[in-house]
Amino acid sequence: MSRLFGSVRARATLGATLVVAVALVAAGAAVLLSLRSNLLGEAGTQAERSAREVATELAVGTPYADLSLDVDDRPVQVVDEDGTLVAASEDLERITGTGVEAVEPRPAASPDGTDGTDGTGDAGDTDDADDDDDAGEPLEAGEIGERTTVSDGSATIDGDTEDYRFAAVPVKTEDRGRLTVYAGAPLSAEHGAVNTALTVMLIGFPVLLAVVGWVTWLVTRRALRPVEGIRREMAAITASEDLARRVPVPGTHDEVARLASTTNETLAALETSVERQRRFVADASHELRSPIASLRTQLEVAAAHPELLDLDGAVEDTVRLQHLAADLLLLARLDAGERPADARVDLAALAREEAGGRAGVSVREDAGVAGGVTVAGSRGQLGRVLANLLDNAQRHARSAVEVSVRRDGDLAVVGVADDGEGVPVADRERIFERFVRLDAARSRDDGGAGLGLAIARDVAVRHGGTLTVHDAPAGGALFELRLPAA
Repeated sequence: MSRLFGSVRARATLGATLVVAVALVAAGAAVLLSLRSNLLGEAGTQAERSAREVATELAVGTPYADLSLDVDDRPVQVVDEDGTLVAASEDLERITGTGVEAVEPRPAASPDGTDGTDGTGDAGDTDDADDDDDAGEPLEAGEIGERTTVSDGSATIDGDTEDYRFAAVPVKTEDRGRLTVYAGAPLSAEHGAVNTALTVMLIGFPVLLAVVGWVTWLVTRRALRPVEGIRREMAAITASEDLARRVPVPGTHDEVARLASTTNETLAALETSVERQRRFVADASHELRSPIASLRTQLEVAAAHPELLDLDGAVEDTVRLQHLAADLLLLARLDAGERPADARVDLAALAREEAGGRAGVSVREDAGVAGGVTVAGSRGQLGRVLANLLDNAQRHARSAVEVSVRRDGDLAVVGVADDGEGVPVADRERIFERFVRLDAARSRDDGGAGLGLAIARDVAVRHGGTLTVHDAPAGGALFELRLPAA
C-alpha cells in the first residue's frame, strides 16, 4: 500500500479524485438547496394565489357556503377575528401549521337559522368597519391585505395526508369583520424533485468520481511514461557505466522534455569530465614514468658503479618530479572546486617580485597604476600564474620579455609579451589544454610537461577572470590576464 501511494501517479489520481469529490459535494448541496428553495417558493406562490382567490370572494360578500374551497383538493380555512373556523374545505379531516386545528366550521348562526347573512353577503346587525379590531394590518372594508404569512404544515384530505405550504391572507369584509384565509399548496412535488435529484447525485457522483479517477490515472500514466523511460535509461547507464548513452527526449516540448534535455546535457558534461580525468591520469602516468625511470636507472648504475653516478642528473630528475607532483596537486585542488583566498593582492608588486632576478624581463606600469592595481584572490596562485607565463615566455623569446600592468575599466590587466615566433591562431586555445606541447616547444623544452598554461588558465577562471593569447607588438606572443579589480 505504501509503495502504491508512493507513486506520483497514485497520488495525482487520489488528489484529483478528492478535489472533484469535494467540488461535487459542494455543488450538489448548492443545487439541492437552490432546488428546494425554488420549489418552496413556487408552492408558497400557489398557496398565496389560492388564498387570495378565496379572499377576493369574501371581499365582495360571497357567503361561506358559496366559496370556492374545494378547488384542486387543497386545504382551505377561513378564520374570523376570534380564531373561530367559519369555513373549510369539504373533505378536510386534519390540519396542522395554520394555528387553527379545527376542521369543522362553526359560523355564528342568526335567529332564522342562517349563517348570519341574507344570502347577498349583507349582515343584519354588524358594527361599522371602523369599529373592527385594529390588530394586524389595518384594512378598509372590502380590502385584501398585502402581507402574506407563509408556514409549513400537513393536512389530511379524504384520507390522504400530505405536507403543505400554507399562505395566510387577511381580508376585511363589511358584514363579517376581519377574516383570515389559509390556503395550502402541496409539497409533494418539492419532496419528489429533491429526492430524485438526491438519488441521481448518489448514483451519478460515485460514477463520475470513478471516471475522473480512471481518466486521471490514464493521463498521468501517459504523462509520466517518458519519466519512466528516463529512469530506466539512467538505471541502465548506472549499471553499465556507459556515459556515452543518452536518455530519450519526448517530442512534447514540455517540462518532461526539458528534463530529458537537461539530463542529457548533464550526462554529456559528466562524460567529458570523466574522459578528461581519464586522459589526465593517463598523461600524468606517462609524464611521471620518464623521470622515475631515468632516476631509477641512474640509481641502479650508481649502485653497481658508484664512480658513474650522475648526481646532477639525479637532482634534476628529482626536481622535475617535485615540480610535476606540485602541478598535479594544484590541478587536483582546482578540479575539486577549491575557492581562492579572499586576500588583497597588488598585481604590480607581484609582477615586480616574479620578474626580479629573471634575465631579459622588464616590468612596465601605466602612469595610472602608480598606487598599485589590487585584486581579490590567492597571492600564491596568482604568483604561480605569473611565474608560469614568464617561464613560457622566456622559453620562446629571442631576447626580451616585457610584463605590463594596467587598468581597463573595472578590470586589472597583466600582459606578458615576448619577441619569439608567437602562437599560431589554430593553436591559441589548444595550448591551454593539459599536457599539450607544440612541436616547437618540445624541441626547446626537454622538461616541460605541458601543464603550466593549463594551470594558469584554471587559476584565472577560478578568480573570475580570463587568460588569452594574442600577437605581441614585437611579433611574438602576448598573454593577457584579466581579473576583476578589487
